[in-house]
Amino acid sequence: MNSICLSKDWCKSQQMLISMAHFLTIVMLLTASICSDTSISHAATPQQNSGIDFDRDIQPILTRYGCNSGACHGKQRGQNGFQLSLLGFDSDFDFDALVNDTRGRRITPARPDESLFLAKPAAKLPHGGGKIFSEEEAAYQILKEWIVSGMPRSIPGTPELLRVEVNPTQTRFLDKRSESLQVTAFYSDGSKRDVTDFATYQSNESPIADVDEHGVVTIGNLTGEAAIMARYSGHFAVFTASIPLTEPVAESEYSSLPVHNEIDRLIWGKLKTLNVRPSETAEEHKFLRRAYIDIVGRLPTADEAASYLNDTAPEKEKTLVDQLLADPEYAEHWANKWADLLRPNPYRVGIKATMSFDTWIRNAFRRNQPYDEFVTDLITAQGSTFRNGSVTLFRDRRTPDELTTIVSQLFLGVRLECAKCHHHPFEVYGQEDFYSFAAYFARLGRKGTGVSPPISGSEEFVFVSDKGEVRHPLTNEVLAPQPLYGSAKTIEEGQDPRVVLADWMTSPDNQKFAQTMANRVWADLMGNGLVEPVDDLRATNPASNPELLNHLGEYFVEHNFDLKELIRYIMSSQVYRLSSQPNPTNAFDTRYYSRRYRTRLRAEVMLDSVCQITGVPESFSAMAPESRAKELWTHRISSLFLDAFARPDPNQDPPCERIPDSTVIQTLHMMNSENLAKKISADSGFVKQLSESDQAPEALINQLYLSVYSRYPNPTEQTQGLEYLNQSSENRRKLIEDYLWALLNTPEFVFKD
Repeated sequence: MNSICLSKDWCKSQQMLISMAHFLTIVMLLTASICSDTSISHAATPQQNSGIDFDRDIQPILTRYGCNSGACHGKQRGQNGFQLSLLGFDSDFDFDALVNDTRGRRITPARPDESLFLAKPAAKLPHGGGKIFSEEEAAYQILKEWIVSGMPRSIPGTPELLRVEVNPTQTRFLDKRSESLQVTAFYSDGSKRDVTDFATYQSNESPIADVDEHGVVTIGNLTGEAAIMARYSGHFAVFTASIPLTEPVAESEYSSLPVHNEIDRLIWGKLKTLNVRPSETAEEHKFLRRAYIDIVGRLPTADEAASYLNDTAPEKEKTLVDQLLADPEYAEHWANKWADLLRPNPYRVGIKATMSFDTWIRNAFRRNQPYDEFVTDLITAQGSTFRNGSVTLFRDRRTPDELTTIVSQLFLGVRLECAKCHHHPFEVYGQEDFYSFAAYFARLGRKGTGVSPPISGSEEFVFVSDKGEVRHPLTNEVLAPQPLYGSAKTIEEGQDPRVVLADWMTSPDNQKFAQTMANRVWADLMGNGLVEPVDDLRATNPASNPELLNHLGEYFVEHNFDLKELIRYIMSSQVYRLSSQPNPTNAFDTRYYSRRYRTRLRAEVMLDSVCQITGVPESFSAMAPESRAKELWTHRISSLFLDAFARPDPNQDPPCERIPDSTVIQTLHMMNSENLAKKISADSGFVKQLSESDQAPEALINQLYLSVYSRYPNPTEQTQGLEYLNQSSENRRKLIEDYLWALLNTPEFVFKD
């Protein structure tokens, strides 16, 4: 409504009317207490004598009908002068907005049906959101009863909501197209109630299975699984819809599949549920190429490829993996991955601090430091940024809230950024959880950099002070350090709170800690994570194979958080060796690992492989001669090639996840790069050596294919190559240059298949 200038007399008259209205409300309450048989009954009230509680009964309705959503009154400045907290995270604010704000104009106790709070959503008055519900619906009646009962803020003795459950929890849709869900809320006094009509629903895969506002799930025409989230009063329950192919697969086909370890058993079980057959085993050169790329971040040389392909040993795959995990290049490659997640911008923290941090990460991987120790050393670091590289984390992230977001996301798979300002819309965490977790970092002190520590490049010292606190931004209450879930040890006097946090985080009982890292490793090796995004583990974003995620986390813990052992275990599975070639049942699959998912090579792997194949190293500024791309200590070192292939933006704060998509820019760069052309035609390069050798054309073609594709050419490729190279003996070098350029500009080189 438009604002108008009101006279003082009019305001006084309105105040008298409101006072009279409250008097009439008291009379109505007395009448209601005498005539108790006139009370309204509805499914959402747990006990008839409990009354209407604002948090328990009113807030869920506001959420269910979208009143407090980001698109309506829950947006930052509200809607049409009326603001509610987003998804009801601040009940005191919402109660005040409804009952007291604008002098109580939104509620008319003496005439509840005329209240703006009811008349607008019932479309009795113009409403920007249209008609939300009718007078006959339960939501309207509950809101009206709350007004009639005097708009109580809370009812003494109201039980606490403990959890919600959905029934059924899973359905395999074979001969029906829909399923009606029932959501039940369970309370601390042992009571429960059906809240199906007041829950909100959302599908993570609407094309596979969608859900309406009443909790009715309807499947589409696609095969796969969808998770349906049921949300009620900040609690969640998840229903899984499984839609298999209509044509069943014989049991014998699954029982005959090779099982190398528990990974295979769990993947085959999921595929059986969907009536999907896995692809065939990939050719051995593809396993070879995958292993080199995944473990050491480069392609095998021609000699290494030929040696493996000609080897007839029965366990050569296992031997290869063991050899590569023992290779020093393993540490450089995997440390470079973690640098994406932790590496700061040197413009913020200084060059020496950035280099010190990079060295610390690489040294941890060189000695295969157990992951739990790695994380403990990182989040409890103190001292000099020059002498202890891990301290650079606290130079880069300078406030408790900044540290909270990166630590929870990287190591627990919990994205808390939303909870900094309001209750997370898809999680159980709110502001109190966020700032209680942040309190673990409240006592950090810094010295040595003066007024502008992020700008100064000088040495900084981080220490634990005896002072420091974190306050709730709304209540100003000082919050004690608390973990996000479960319980942690008591912080002793004089003890660094971060030590207690590290003990809780890295405990074998903390499943999220192990599962988050296991999911990262799985995503890197298999093409995508069991949970995507890889650092967003929550009940409302379930894994595509929850049993497998649990198993990998347990395996990681049982093997003392040994990263190499986890990599070895995944790569020993039959699932890792599957071909990317689809069969009639699994062409749709992008989540269940019935086939290999092709992924573009990382920028550093691409560039290092080009240098290896051409025999011409890259020249990087501020790096030693013949340094490889995976050894770079910052993304700020100039490289058009690395930028084209989507290395992280150096101005972006970590963690930096790579964009795996292929682009036109990348294709054009490979086709037209002057730097690539110079490497191919260099006098010191591989092509000149080949052109001057006395190798027969057949052997020369073999050498090129082994270098670029890690395999021998097939007969057709051999014939085509001979026809091309035999055009002219005088221009042999130029022909080989063009031939190599053509091989490098193919998907087989650019992708890990």
